Formats: sequence, C-alpha cells, structure tokens
Amino acid sequence: MKKFILSDEPEDFDEKVRQKGNQWLRKNPDKLPKDYWSISNSDLAKRFDDLCSYAVMRIPSGNGTVDHYLSKKNYPHLAYEWSNYRHAFSRINGCKQNYDTRILDPFEVDEDWFEIILPSLQLVLTPLIPQEFRDRAKFTLKQLQLQDGDWILQQRQYYYDAYKEGNMTILQLERDAPLLARALKKQQGLP
Repeated sequence: MKKFILSDEPEDFDEKVRQKGNQWLRKNPDKLPKDYWSISNSDLAKRFDDLCSYAVMRIPSGNGTVDHYLSKKNYPHLAYEWSNYRHAFSRINGCKQNYDTRILDPFEVDEDWFEIILPSLQLVLTPLIPQEFRDRAKFTLKQLQLQDGDWILQQRQYYYDAYKEGNMTILQLERDAPLLARALKKQQGLP
C-alpha cells in the first residue's frame, strides 16, 4: 500500500467540526454523533491525495467519505477528531462497520506489505508484513473486500485496461492506482 502520514488538521476544523460536535455530544450523550465531519471531506481528500486510504486508488471528486477509523459507535469521543479520519470509498466505509482495531489503520501500513498480482489483479500480503500484523492484514483484506471483491477488481481492471490501451501513462497510474503501477513496473522490470 502507500504510506500515509497524518497531516495537520485544517485551520478551521476546531471551530467548524470539533467544537460543534463535542457540544452536540454533551447535549445528546445517548445518541450517535451528529455529522459535522462531512464539511471536512474535501480537505481530507486533499490530505490523502484523493486516494482511498484502504484501496489506495483515486476516488472521483466528491465520491469519497470521511471514515472514522475508530467507529463513532464504539468511540463517540473521537467522532470529531481529525486524527481519527481516513478518506475512503463509501463502499469500504460500509464494509468496515465497527470492527475498529481489527482493521489495519492505513497510517500503520508500510508500502511493501501488500502487492497486486498480475494478471488476476488480486491484492495479496507480502512476506514483509511483520508477524504481529498478519492476522489483522488478512482480516482487513477479507472484510473490506480488497483482495478480490468484484467491485474492487472492476476498479483495478479499469486502470489496467486504460494503461494497456495507451490511455494512461505509468505516471498517471502511479497517481491514480499506485499499487497497480508498482505491479506493472515490476512485471516490466522498471525501477
């Protein structure tokens, strides 16, 4: 996967999200947190280079969601914390449910822990994943349908075909589907 690094929160985040959200939580402690975070979606997308933090593929503008790495249900006190947000395809966000720390946090994943196998386009673990992360990595692939879910394979196939047909350069592929670009460069013996 791509190595993502936690970025500074937007300048107006505290005022527009954290303060409003925490005030709402204090008044409604028995309810699920109210959505004040969506206002941050475009800032979050920029911080993740418009890539889904789990699938590591470009999310078309406006189609990504704010994923709470630690779920709103189990960790309502983190619902309005920038450090708990990940940019994700809405489908992945739905698959993630409330599994929280059973799913690998994109911020803890190293670039060489996963690879795409060609021509199947399946995402697999590499031997470089430390043993203490392997079970969670397997669970993440299965739960989020990242290994071979139909919808994710269709996304990868789109990029693969665009590259093969000459409609996308390797540089564009590195921007939009970095794991696939790495697989193609490896297949072609490129650095």
